[in-house]
Amino acid sequence: MPDTSAPAVPPTPPVPLTALLAREDLALRQIAGPAADGVVIHWAHTSEMADPYPYLLGGELLLSAGVHVPEAADRAGTLGEYFDGYVSRIVAAGGAALGFGLAPVHDTVPRTLVEACEAHGLPLLEVPPQTTFSGVARAVWQLMAQARLAELRRVTEAQQSLAAAASRPDPVPSVLRQLAQRVGGWAALYGPDGAEIAGAGRAPGDEARQALTVLTGVVRPSPTPPHTPGTGPATDRPGAPEGPTTSRPSADRPSTGHGPPADRPAPASATDTVAGTRLAAYALGAGQGFVLGVAAPRREPGDHTIASVAAVLLSLLTGEHQSGAGAARAAALVRLLLGVPPADVAPLLGAESWLVVHARPEGRPPDAMAASALGAALGSALVDLAKDVVRVLVPADRAPAPQPGWLLGVSAAVPPPQWPSADTQAARALARARATRTALVRHGTRPSLDGLVPSREAEAYARAVLAPVSAVPALAETLRTWLSLHGSWDRTAVALSVHRNTVRQRIARCAALLDADLDDPDVRMELWFALKHL
Repeated sequence: MPDTSAPAVPPTPPVPLTALLAREDLALRQIAGPAADGVVIHWAHTSEMADPYPYLLGGELLLSAGVHVPEAADRAGTLGEYFDGYVSRIVAAGGAALGFGLAPVHDTVPRTLVEACEAHGLPLLEVPPQTTFSGVARAVWQLMAQARLAELRRVTEAQQSLAAAASRPDPVPSVLRQLAQRVGGWAALYGPDGAEIAGAGRAPGDEARQALTVLTGVVRPSPTPPHTPGTGPATDRPGAPEGPTTSRPSADRPSTGHGPPADRPAPASATDTVAGTRLAAYALGAGQGFVLGVAAPRREPGDHTIASVAAVLLSLLTGEHQSGAGAARAAALVRLLLGVPPADVAPLLGAESWLVVHARPEGRPPDAMAASALGAALGSALVDLAKDVVRVLVPADRAPAPQPGWLLGVSAAVPPPQWPSADTQAARALARARATRTALVRHGTRPSLDGLVPSREAEAYARAVLAPVSAVPALAETLRTWLSLHGSWDRTAVALSVHRNTVRQRIARCAALLDADLDDPDVRMELWFALKHL
């Protein structure tokens, strides 16, 4: 069963014992117990009780001048037995270290106390006469305040970098890379089926990686999550303070990889340690099944907060909006599938006038996560991911702005019946954006000469003039693009994704079929007018 108990130590940044020993003003000296490396202090506590166990929370540096040592035990020669019981109770309470003060009671640290600390693995510090216990406590709190400030600074910087990563064209991989860098390990996104969708950072060993996959089942809503042996995962309640994991396998509490019982909701997060690697899993969204997994060789203060920020961002990037707007979109889709005309379905989407946006990321093909993030940035969930372009329907009152890492083509604002023509406008605007390396190109909407010619007559003129080339779509589209880019061979080649020699051959073929001088500006104007009405 997952350990849901509260942390045994206060939610404050720990102070390395080595940092306390390094304070020259304290002149503390370790004389027994394991090496100070890896030992941390959560606070300092002074007690002269013979049994300090009831008064300790765990993680303390216990300070004592030995007032509690009975003189009768010293005379009877049972001091070793007394100190053995005293030290064992400190260790049982989770004490981190013992500081023994010299003078006025004892001139030296009792030899039997040194032996007891060695036997029980408790670091023993000698506190010189000139160092007061209040001075030691003050030094602990000073170091703790410095650690807290460093933790807050680290978390703030991580929040800023994660937010910036979420705004990139590939937001999910970028957030995972940034998180892995911040925690010095591995970060992965797991889908509702438990499969790893994306990962970044230094991948853990096979055993730890398999255990992380299993750990994600603990936080994923599932009646029968997978099981594998390992260190017992400790689950965190939402909003619980960050502290070291105290869950360990034991004979009376076997460790399992099972998730919560069916009658209890899945926890928001869970932690485990396998093969020396610290593992953590965070549920994303409102029960959609996506999970963030993190593996790192160690856990630093602030890691839980940083991972939680990443989990929130990934929830926004992967989440499905279950709202009135989402229900309306679902209803519109159902009606379209059942044969209702688009013009009758469009009112369900809310806006009367719409923009069509065609977008393409720079340097890479678009993926589903990037397309979803782009839709969120443009303020619309109506996103279509095609082979090499993302199409988004945006209400006309939400003017698209340039997006980092994307090239955008935006149509004129049109009512739903004119969406097909707006789609064509957006495609042409994107082609121009690619050719000119412009972040955003909008279809022109200012008054033109088109309004002077009735549409039917303009269309008849276009069919007549362009009849020789209209039967070959590639020729007509090449002519249109070439004219829109002022006859630039290179830009036209970029816009059409063909070689510049192919553009030259097609334009020469158009000139021959039309029997026209394409260098003549009047001819170009007439052809452009016709192409706009074809």
